[in-house]
Amino acid sequence: MPTLSVLRVFVGPDGAGGNPLGVFLEGAEIPEEDRQAIAADLGFSETVFLDDPATGRLRIYTPAAELPFAGHPLVGTAWLLAEHGTWVDALRPPAGTVATWEDDGRRWIRGRPEWAPEMTLRRYESPAEVDALEAPPAGTDVLHAWAWEDETAGRVRARFFAARLGVPEDEATGAAAVRLGAVLGRPLVIRQGTGSELRTRPGPAGTVEVGGVVEDVETRAYP
Repeated sequence: MPTLSVLRVFVGPDGAGGNPLGVFLEGAEIPEEDRQAIAADLGFSETVFLDDPATGRLRIYTPAAELPFAGHPLVGTAWLLAEHGTWVDALRPPAGTVATWEDDGRRWIRGRPEWAPEMTLRRYESPAEVDALEAPPAGTDVLHAWAWEDETAGRVRARFFAARLGVPEDEATGAAAVRLGAVLGRPLVIRQGTGSELRTRPGPAGTVEVGGVVEDVETRAYP
């Protein structure tokens, strides 16, 4: 019977927010043909199946699709491996090699913006306009809506809608943060969802680094 670890990733400074994540550290025990159905059953925005802890090889599924790269699953999995005494300097989702490290109490990853799912980045004039959105506008089935809270300080308010991926609204979206970080080209503090916090900064060779706080929720047998 597989063991499921449940985490909160990108927890806010006051303990609010954090995007739930499911991780199967013994993912190799779960047949590939069963993984999409398991991810849909769990209902997290993403579920990780770790196929090889030694090399960091893994697969990521939303309730509706497999992703080659996603931020909060990689940040959370790297943190969880370290908690279990397995220190890795990179994870290997299908998109490519993703460096990871710990810095000042946050777990970080480094990714390429082109690895992220296709999405619309739409700037709004104020955080209040972002907060007022009830759904993405017609024709934007994957939308990262954002506005400056304090442009000088690099503080952003954001929300992410991804019905096409089976996620009506995501609490904290690392891949979108990578895309936005690449466009703006500067360090950011992103407040997303009900209180999650993501930090980004430019990395080498066109990459973007994204980091945040991770907390353990529970470990249980599945199903």
